[in-house]
Amino acid sequence: MNRATAKTQLVCSAEDYQTFKKFLSNASGIELGDGKEYLVVSRLNGLLRQYKLTNMKELLSALTTGSNLRLRADVVDAMTTNETFWFRDAPHFRLLMSKIFPEVGAQRLRIWSAACSSGQEPYSISMQVHDYRLRNPGQLSNVEIVSTDISASILNEARKGIYSGLSASRGLDDEQRRRYFSTHAEGYEVKPDIKKRIRFQEFNLTRDFASLGRFDVIFCRNVLIYFPPAVKQDIIHRMSKILRPGGYLFLGSTESMPAKSTAFDMVTEQGGIIYQLKK
Repeated sequence: MNRATAKTQLVCSAEDYQTFKKFLSNASGIELGDGKEYLVVSRLNGLLRQYKLTNMKELLSALTTGSNLRLRADVVDAMTTNETFWFRDAPHFRLLMSKIFPEVGAQRLRIWSAACSSGQEPYSISMQVHDYRLRNPGQLSNVEIVSTDISASILNEARKGIYSGLSASRGLDDEQRRRYFSTHAEGYEVKPDIKKRIRFQEFNLTRDFASLGRFDVIFCRNVLIYFPPAVKQDIIHRMSKILRPGGYLFLGSTESMPAKSTAFDMVTEQGGIIYQLKK
């Protein structure tokens, strides 16, 4: 069996793992904890075969020399793409409908969905906007949802808005699928009225945020857990600088605001917790 067709199984030694951790931290800002060799193996084994590499040292050599930019991008994609689902953390979406949308009224609303993965979060937000507008004519007439992720490939999937299998069912009921989706040869496609409010773009959370503009609401859920404490603190601080006074930050239901972050007040309503920037 030749090198191109061999079913190579990736093995990650302790030394190789430390080298890979350094690469991923430099490339994405994400810091893997100790003992995650199994995660590296499960995420990268397919890429090893795709690029016809025989072991971890060859992969690391290609990554550290920068000779194959496509490989570098694919590795970051594989390590940063996370599973998500529709209307995740339901109390957050209740807070949008019962608190935040009424406060906005007819004013312009800009929302940032950071680390949006395959698009379920921003599409869920847009679905909420759609429903609120139907119930409250003249409200939320100017809404923009900026959705970013470090993974170019997952953003391409999100832009298409086509889902099948579990990705078309987790968090959705049959009535919601009928209301928000059209049938497609590959499954279900998000309707144009839901898509039109959303702009997808590639973005690394360790970069400067100024190019994104200012926001009224930021969703940054279930991603900061992958960053070391100092980077997490810095990201939240920089988010506070692009939120309008009184704006809201959503973190994951199992995440908390760092103790050193004093720019926000915690708001507890509808069974959920969000953070409001002090005015």
